[in-house]
Amino acid sequence: MQERGTHIGAMVTGESIPSSSFKGWPYAGRPRLAEGELNVAGQNAAFSHSYWRASRRGRALRIRVLGRKYAYLEEGSKLHHALVRDEAKVTTRRSSWREPRTISGTTSGAADSVDVSLAILFEGIYARNLSLRGALLSAPGRIMDRMA
Repeated sequence: MQERGTHIGAMVTGESIPSSSFKGWPYAGRPRLAEGELNVAGQNAAFSHSYWRASRRGRALRIRVLGRKYAYLEEGSKLHHALVRDEAKVTTRRSSWREPRTISGTTSGAADSVDVSLAILFEGIYARNLSLRGALLSAPGRIMDRMA
């Protein structure tokens, strides 16, 4: 059993994109959203989501950072995700869910390096509960965490 204070993280860095990082409790080798900390270009970001909304858009992770509002959601299947803001969209596809060999993506609209950095980062975070099936499967663990 993991110690409650133990966190793991994911990070994206590069020459032409801002650094982004996420730190959270571990699950399946990745940080999960519960009580996580998101940082983009040196700024802390606020995020929230609702596990029990009926629609994918309703269960989307809502992110506010650098004066922008994003939604990160599962799109089609657990292999496909989208990071959306009013002016831009970055879609990603994983070759497999558990341990992908490749992650590919496309941009549309006025997508920039901040959007790409966030989209890549979230592929390294356990966010399976953004789907209704994933929320149902992860409910027992979330309940146990609240009791610990």
